[in-house]
Amino acid sequence: MFPSDSEPTTLPIEPTLPAIRAALRDAPALVLQAPPGAGKTTRVPLALLDEPWLKNSTILLLEPRRLAARAAAARMAAQLNEPVGHTVGYRIRFDRQISRQTRIEVLTEGILTRRLQRDPALEGVRLVIFDEFHERSLHADLALTLCLDSQRELRPDLRLLVMSATLDGVAVARLLGDAPIVTSEGRAHPVNRQYLPRDPDGLDLNVVVRAVLNALGRERGDLLVFLPGGGEIRQVLGRLQAEPACAGLTLAPLYGDLPGEAQQRAIRRDPDGRRKIVLATPIAETSLTIEGIGVVVDAGWTRVPRFDPRSGLTRLETMRVSADAAEQRAGRAGRLGPGICYRLWSETTQSRLRPRRIPEILEADLAPLALELAQWGVTEVSALAWLDPPPSGALAQARELLRELGALDDRDRITSAGQALAELPIHPRLAQLLRRGTALGLVKLAADLAALLEERDPLRGEHPFGGDFTARLDALRDFRRDGRDGARRWWADPTACVRIEQAARRWRALLQRDGSENADECLHPALDPRDGATAGLLLAFAYPDRVARRREGAADRYRLANGRGARLATGDPLAGRDWLVAAHLDAGVGEGRIWLAAPVDPTALETHLADRLRTVVEVGWDERQAAVMARQERRLGVLALDSTPLADADPESLCQAMLAGARQLGLDSLPWTRELREWQARVLSLRHWCADEGWPDVSDGWLMEHLDDWLPSWLNGMTRREHLRRLDLSGALYDLLDGRARARLDELAPTHLPVPSGSRIRLRYQPGEPPVLAVKLQELFGLADTPRIASGRIPVTLHLLSPAQRPIQVTQDLRGFWERTYAEVRKELKGRYPKHSWPDDPWSAIPTRRVRPAEK
Repeated sequence: MFPSDSEPTTLPIEPTLPAIRAALRDAPALVLQAPPGAGKTTRVPLALLDEPWLKNSTILLLEPRRLAARAAAARMAAQLNEPVGHTVGYRIRFDRQISRQTRIEVLTEGILTRRLQRDPALEGVRLVIFDEFHERSLHADLALTLCLDSQRELRPDLRLLVMSATLDGVAVARLLGDAPIVTSEGRAHPVNRQYLPRDPDGLDLNVVVRAVLNALGRERGDLLVFLPGGGEIRQVLGRLQAEPACAGLTLAPLYGDLPGEAQQRAIRRDPDGRRKIVLATPIAETSLTIEGIGVVVDAGWTRVPRFDPRSGLTRLETMRVSADAAEQRAGRAGRLGPGICYRLWSETTQSRLRPRRIPEILEADLAPLALELAQWGVTEVSALAWLDPPPSGALAQARELLRELGALDDRDRITSAGQALAELPIHPRLAQLLRRGTALGLVKLAADLAALLEERDPLRGEHPFGGDFTARLDALRDFRRDGRDGARRWWADPTACVRIEQAARRWRALLQRDGSENADECLHPALDPRDGATAGLLLAFAYPDRVARRREGAADRYRLANGRGARLATGDPLAGRDWLVAAHLDAGVGEGRIWLAAPVDPTALETHLADRLRTVVEVGWDERQAAVMARQERRLGVLALDSTPLADADPESLCQAMLAGARQLGLDSLPWTRELREWQARVLSLRHWCADEGWPDVSDGWLMEHLDDWLPSWLNGMTRREHLRRLDLSGALYDLLDGRARARLDELAPTHLPVPSGSRIRLRYQPGEPPVLAVKLQELFGLADTPRIASGRIPVTLHLLSPAQRPIQVTQDLRGFWERTYAEVRKELKGRYPKHSWPDDPWSAIPTRRVRPAEK
């Protein structure tokens, strides 16, 4: 931490400085634990500056944020009564104040990684300090890992100092080779923590506004309000500006996208002595001292990116703050004296908070890290020392993307194209956009696109342009021409346009310095820099996996080149475009949500992404046409850019496609007959009755599950649903039995049984049940015993029918029927059916199927 000008010069860290000096004199690494406000950020580097082991070498101090880096350098320079850039300077992206005299360089973390890549031995540097390491940013973890590798292999004299307010010091010390740990007690004033009786329903900005107004009326001093992001800050700011209680107060937002002047206004006391409310993101948790704060209002939420290796996409999630971050936020109220922190959650929730924040390396997109490792010459991450190694799934996904961008070869080694991407201080995707745009002479357009993607969306809030990226480009161009009026014609935020223009200007300068002389001279006649499709092509260089083709019959639903589904918001003006490139995409659940996209011409994709295309012969079942389709396609990922019918497709492929069609259509699409269904029932009945004989399973379930085993050879020449009508289904099914089984089937489960009348009556089979013989009673006169099948194992169930073919009796005991039941049946039915035979003695009567028995 670094103190304000109003804080005493004797800081809590001072008594600890001799122990720090002694430890670094004798050991190559040290862990320093010091609470917020101890003064470690600005006092420790200055206290070590004249140590003999430094030998007038340089100290590198890592800060997690640009704002903190500038402020730390300014504070240390002020203590030396020097301007920034003399003994103490800083180096951040696109800005630096460094001279030959500089011995303490304050860096942001990505700058250190790039410096290590260019100079792995860190010549001229004797000490690297990692400040606020508890934030566990991806760059900080990587930089520490690379420094340890350099220390082990190249620079045993290089010293490493890891500093933090809340950190598992033992784990870090172990990583540093059992480094000593020095602890500073700090000097924080007591902070009264107030909780709500119950939790709000998620992040409720109404609760935040009420808490701020309540604190204004009850407490003294300036207020620091923690919110998860810039969007919430702007909403709360608008509401507070409308409150009479806030009239005459200074309302100051503080988040990373703000211009430096606005950030300084939030950090410093109000020059007119007015009471101040600072609305801040987690940027204010550490690294900065905001002057005058005595009250903290903590909404209790933070926003973190979560990378999903399954989809290759990142989703921003708003989640509860961790316990250590909540303590740091509360500690902001106790810098100047006793303070109070209003926590907008219950004490029960407080007891359930995660103890520490999750390291970014475990949840982030690892494409930048994977490229850095490849540039470092490492393909096996286990070769390096990690506090938390990168997850294998996310790392594999990152390497797959880098191979798609041409940055890695098939052995995960960096290519010349990858080296070029690594030279640009930006995500590999956008580095690809800049490099390919430059090669086409589209430097200005490429710089604009990169700036728009890096900075805050200028069209946030209510506007009619949806996710159309070209509207953002047009807004930026009109802003350049007409200033704020031009921006407002597009409903754009002029402040955001200023930042985007500044970033675009820096990218143009960097790209032109790298050798391009064609900033505004397109080298390809088919590309118009002002055409939205040209912007879409450049986006496709960065996001080849997110090229999207509209699904048939849906205006707003798309399929991405990586196979995922995605959807535009309802009413988005891009709906109906056949081809898009999705620049901002939420992984979503099931389908992703496209937030920002541009149209693209598939012809341009074929021309300029030719190295990413593959020719595929596609033979498959078309469900809509119920037919096999054979085509040759040029594909980007899973998307077909062009498709032509194929007349000479491989017969085996056609057969497999038809098989897939049969599977999709189901067994009922096959030409079943009553005889085949009876055959199936007979086989299944024997499988049940004669389990020891190995009768096969020919149920519908088995036939569907094993379609590949019995149907393909019967599908030759078939390509459409109608062709299935001529399928020899009986041949296919009968082949499931060998010759002996076929004979046994007729023997054990006959289709018909003879009866005394001379008729052959069809048996009805139902697997698991006895077969049914439905026969007129008169045809069985004289038959005493119930017929049996399956070598006498199974008695037939007799359905004895009346002359009207209705069952009179269902039985498996024919003898009992004649003896006990027939007389009653005869009495009841003889009068109803007088033309039929109803003898007194059924045993001696002549069986007949006619109305009257034939004369002898």
